[in-house]
Amino acid sequence: MTAVATGDQLADLLVLIKQSDSVELKLTVPEPHQRSTAVALGMDPLEAQMRQVVFFDTPDLDLDRHGVVVRARRVQGKGDDSVVKLRPVVPDTLPAKLRRSGSFRVEVDALPGGFVCSGTMKGALRPGEVRAALAGERSVRKLFSKEQRDFYAAHAPEGVALDDLSALGPIFVLKLRMAPPELDNRRLVAELWLYPDGSRVLELSTRCGTGEAFQVAAETRAFLARRGVDLSGEQQTKTRKALAYFAGQPA
Repeated sequence: MTAVATGDQLADLLVLIKQSDSVELKLTVPEPHQRSTAVALGMDPLEAQMRQVVFFDTPDLDLDRHGVVVRARRVQGKGDDSVVKLRPVVPDTLPAKLRRSGSFRVEVDALPGGFVCSGTMKGALRPGEVRAALAGERSVRKLFSKEQRDFYAAHAPEGVALDDLSALGPIFVLKLRMAPPELDNRRLVAELWLYPDGSRVLELSTRCGTGEAFQVAAETRAFLARRGVDLSGEQQTKTRKALAYFAGQPA
């Protein structure tokens, strides 16, 4: 859960953080170390919240190549939701009207070896709407608000409508929130993504304000190191792995 090393990268990161709404620090744990990490952090799977995540893209991943992510979720005990995300973004080039929207958020994701700034437009849905779309009983377009559809249209490849997209997923996810006393009860989130081929991605993350990112990164890294969590493994992104897997499957 550190950012980057070079002077140029650090300067770029500082500028992005100042222009963003929040920072999320992330670390993915290699599969051989996931079980030991769960034990070291005292994770209780029975306390985890179940989720289903589905991405939408063309079979050739045209949206991904344009930096656009379209996603919907089913969340145990809560309503469904949907997201249209653009990454990378340069915050100070975004329209003022967009930045003022209560549904839009600019966030820096920082992980060992790199960072990216993204703009996310989120929408709330009623329970059952995502499932209906996956069953073909509801159009993909209806999972997204007018604000989200406008944001999508402004950044998606020309000629690729929401209803032209294929469902990539769903993926089963377990999400567990923790508040370790050593971190002054700061929330630490673990997400375990279970892919149909049996592979897994375990991501640890914590979100913080832009003014405390470096302090939180240092404290969280030290805490994980004391618990014996591997901080040097190759990093994977949940989204990229999901898109790569499902794009290669028959319709």
